[in-house]
Amino acid sequence: MASPPYLSLKNLYSENVRKTSEKQMRQMAEIMREGGNEMKNNKKMIVGFLAPAVIIFLIVFLYPIIRTIMMSFFKIDSVTDTMDLWTFVGIQNYEKLFGTAIFRKSMLNLFKIWALGGAIVLSVSLLFGVILTSGIRGKKFFRAVIYLPNLVSAVALATMWLQYVYSSKFGLLKSVLDAVGLHKLADTPWLDTDHKFWALLFAYCFGMIGYHMLIWMSGIERISPELYEAATIDGANRPQQFRHMTLPLLKGVFKTNITMWSVSTAAFFVWSQMFSTVTADEATIVPVQYMYMQTFGAGNAVTERNAGYGAAIGIILCICIVIIFTICNKLIKEDDLEF
Repeated sequence: MASPPYLSLKNLYSENVRKTSEKQMRQMAEIMREGGNEMKNNKKMIVGFLAPAVIIFLIVFLYPIIRTIMMSFFKIDSVTDTMDLWTFVGIQNYEKLFGTAIFRKSMLNLFKIWALGGAIVLSVSLLFGVILTSGIRGKKFFRAVIYLPNLVSAVALATMWLQYVYSSKFGLLKSVLDAVGLHKLADTPWLDTDHKFWALLFAYCFGMIGYHMLIWMSGIERISPELYEAATIDGANRPQQFRHMTLPLLKGVFKTNITMWSVSTAAFFVWSQMFSTVTADEATIVPVQYMYMQTFGAGNAVTERNAGYGAAIGIILCICIVIIFTICNKLIKEDDLEF
């Protein structure tokens, strides 16, 4: 008995669907195989590009960090000694550090440079950044002049301040103060024990303002002028715009400046070395200078070398930087603002 026509059509349709599905599945399988091969090739290419950077990071950064941490628990006569010459002392290096008066003094000096110097540098550099982004004439000239001290080596800058600014005989500061009638202040011995630290702090801050000013300017220039135009239309004056618009939009830049200032302060060395009349001058000594003396036995204040002792100082400074960065992240929250 012949099957009805609709059954033949149904069977034909089912056969076509089956063949089409098989064809699509074969095509999909082919695409997946090609995609898998391409992904394998991409993975190889990614590994090839990343491998040199990872190797360099491990050798240049991670290995020295791990080795320094290990060294801080040993007594090491020379920084080039092999590990078989190291003597394990546990946390004695750290205990000795915090029990040494000169190290505590160096940490106090560093804290004063970080806190007082940071307040001066960040506030003055922010002021200059706001002024130079306000549309004044000669912006490029003033920006270059303010940044210029950062192009000069720290040794040259320190020598300039010591020989030509703070000199008690013909220094620029003495001449200026005499010219305005401040003779008593002009006769101040800026490089004696009582005034040396403040002379050092002012000179260092002078050289760092330009660097942080550029960071402030990069953040201010990202803020849309339309926001200030809208605020002006609403009746806000310049101080109000700065307080309620500019500062909130510079939270991320502020954290960057704090971090960069903390890192540069922790590595403070050259200025302290140049302003020190003796090796262990308590008025200007900082931890990195003390670490240098302990590691290499420099000067007349150290009779033996201990690279492990110096490594412990480096670890303490690193921990201080991490603490500052963590506190900044906790206290300064960046809002989701569009500008």
